[in-house]
Amino acid sequence: MEAVAKAQSPFFEAGLESLIQRNVVEGRLNAGPLDETILDEADVVMLCVGTPSQSNGNIDLSHLRRVCDDIAALLRPRKKRLIVTVRSTVFPGSCETLLETVFAHRDDVDIVSNPEFLREGTAVKDFMEPSLLVVGGSTDQAAQSVADLYSGLPGKVSIVSLRTAELIKYACNAFHAVKIGFANEMGSLASSLGVDPEQVMATMCQDTKLNISPAYLKPGFAFGGSCLPKDLRALTFRASRLDIKLPLLESVLPSNDEHLRRNIREVLDLPGERIGIFGLAFKEGTDDLRESPVISIIEHLIGKGRSLRIYDPHIQLEEIYGSNLRFVVSALPHIGRLLTRDLDSLIASSDTLVIAQKPTPATRAQMTASGLPMLDLTKLSLKAPAATGALV
Repeated sequence: MEAVAKAQSPFFEAGLESLIQRNVVEGRLNAGPLDETILDEADVVMLCVGTPSQSNGNIDLSHLRRVCDDIAALLRPRKKRLIVTVRSTVFPGSCETLLETVFAHRDDVDIVSNPEFLREGTAVKDFMEPSLLVVGGSTDQAAQSVADLYSGLPGKVSIVSLRTAELIKYACNAFHAVKIGFANEMGSLASSLGVDPEQVMATMCQDTKLNISPAYLKPGFAFGGSCLPKDLRALTFRASRLDIKLPLLESVLPSNDEHLRRNIREVLDLPGERIGIFGLAFKEGTDDLRESPVISIIEHLIGKGRSLRIYDPHIQLEEIYGSNLRFVVSALPHIGRLLTRDLDSLIASSDTLVIAQKPTPATRAQMTASGLPMLDLTKLSLKAPAATGALV
């Protein structure tokens, strides 16, 4: 507080001190202890306290809880609503818990999650030229009010659910960490093979259609096919021969297997004994069955005694040959008995439908019109939120 009162930055950040000086001189910025008068005049309170790691990896929310307790204790009866805005990084459900505990006795307080995406060293530039603006609130009006604060900045504010706003910061940081880890692992492997690592990554980044893009960043079914699993195995095998550990790349196939196990559990939980599966190839628009994750699901269902019928618009068993045919016949010797010729037959012989590859709009409409329960593995379903526990 003393540093700001003297128009100084309390820490070094490029461009920050000049901002503080200008706004203190022009009367827009001051610092002092929290009191009733300040809260009486406030429309929005922004909380920017730390949420450090505990020894077990969980975040410590004691600072956030303490400042909310202080606000609740100082709040007097109000004629207008107060929007408590959490800029700190918190796990989904934290803001709801604050509203239901600390502010439970106040019906004039809303809570908003407005995570910051500022990098140390470029924080001022990142704020003025935001790459992402996210707001989620306990009410739509509260979220919009906070979003309006950024109207003078370029870019669109993404107004999302409260829990989405809380989780998006973790998703972004995890993705950044994964990208750095991936680049370092590929760089280490390239160097050991006498390949220029910077040239590899720079060339890869030129593809903005698939590589540096939203492609493949849609939660859904496990991956399969003749390329991704094979090439991951080859990379990690050759790296092991060079005595190079690539833990990130080595974990991708086990991660995919675990996701497939989750899919299998979901299918096994479906009602009815007769299950119809739409899609057999590893993705839509192809007849490639090699390492299709659908086949793993079918194997498990057969082992559990479920009655199955399968329809894939691009699969005609008599037209499949070579390694494609050998793979499916080896995994499912009786595949011919399970396949149906058309969607009508699949629907008529099923109690429940499992969508294992993206259908056309017309096909999806036909399945929906059947009235049968459906599980779409190409889209992760929204489940009831897990209990987050009390703040500490």
